Amino acid sequence: MSTAFLLTSLIVVASPGTGVLYTLAVALTKGSRMSIAAAFGCTLGIIPAMLAAIIGLAAIMHTSALAFAALKWCGVAYLLYMAWQTLGERGALSVEARDDARSAGRVVLTGFLINILNPKLSIFFLAFLPQFISADQAHPLAAMLELSAVFMAMTFAVFVLYGLFAAAVRDRVVSRPRVMTWLRRAFAGGFALLGARLALAER
Repeated sequence: MSTAFLLTSLIVVASPGTGVLYTLAVALTKGSRMSIAAAFGCTLGIIPAMLAAIIGLAAIMHTSALAFAALKWCGVAYLLYMAWQTLGERGALSVEARDDARSAGRVVLTGFLINILNPKLSIFFLAFLPQFISADQAHPLAAMLELSAVFMAMTFAVFVLYGLFAAAVRDRVVSRPRVMTWLRRAFAGGFALLGARLALAER
């Protein structure tokens, strides 16, 4: 496994995106435990993209305008829904007193959906991973699975760090209604902006 792969993966994972934004939002309002659940859900959302790239579905999506557009607009709609929920004091920035298994499951599911509805992730795996597999590799599938596992582990670790950092300052945030109002607007705007960027994305 090359240093170039690790450094490139770290840059991609640490760059702010929907997963990072969602994990931060959950950490600020629901604490460190739920932020780990959010990070776990976002990491699980990588699996379908990884499998799609391995079995060639991502290639079909890359060449089929209809397939790409269908998944893209589902992703756009979901991000705009997230923005609306956040702005209305629901969704990622809703402050809940309970911290039960049902809440954790909902956080994991939302994180999973955020990533699975991003068609660029499948195409990213299709274009990114093969660059780090040599042409004379005896077992290319095994190598691709290994790189994917490392990428997922790195995603989970970085998202957890983001979440724990945000959770550390949550008490100063949730106790201030004015700060929460501006945070909701900022995060809603962030989700909407990412939705707009996805809407403008091309294959």
